Amino acid sequence: MSFIELFLIAVSLSMDAFAVAVGKGLSMQRIKIKDAVVIGAWFGIFQGLMPVIGYLLGVQFQEKITAIDHWIAFILLSLIGINMIREAFSKEDDKGDASLGFKAMFILAVATSIDALAIGVTFAFLQVHIVPAVMTIGIITFILSLVGVKVGNLFGIRYKAKAEFAGGAILILLGTKILLEHLGIIAF
Repeated sequence: MSFIELFLIAVSLSMDAFAVAVGKGLSMQRIKIKDAVVIGAWFGIFQGLMPVIGYLLGVQFQEKITAIDHWIAFILLSLIGINMIREAFSKEDDKGDASLGFKAMFILAVATSIDALAIGVTFAFLQVHIVPAVMTIGIITFILSLVGVKVGNLFGIRYKAKAEFAGGAILILLGTKILLEHLGIIAF
């Protein structure tokens, strides 16, 4: 997997965290840098940790599934992407609370990183170097979460849906590319 593909996956995965960070920023009267760093750290750490767990699970089944690994990658990336696009069109009230307590942040961090768990399984089948991959995902999520808090505080929820839609579309396109490459239809 190229760095550009990994970068696109990292940005796509971080869109849920970005959207929640926008909501956090929206709910805060004044942003303290410490609060933005706390939000970024929670999301960045969990977005980096979950692919490791998925990778370790995927490695256990890798030998048994290598004949269909490209289909698994395609299906997982497409399902995650479709879910993100569905969430982009959701009419749910996204105006979260400003709480940065352990329980609230833990739940949000896990909820926004479940997709990363599935990506970790995909990484195992694609034989991705997991340490640089999770570091990239964690760092990008941290940075985009910081930006999300600021964007939410400045502009409100205006860009949340667009970010989730773009992230979902990128994951679907990457899954399709993996499938088409493996089937020999395209070569990059």
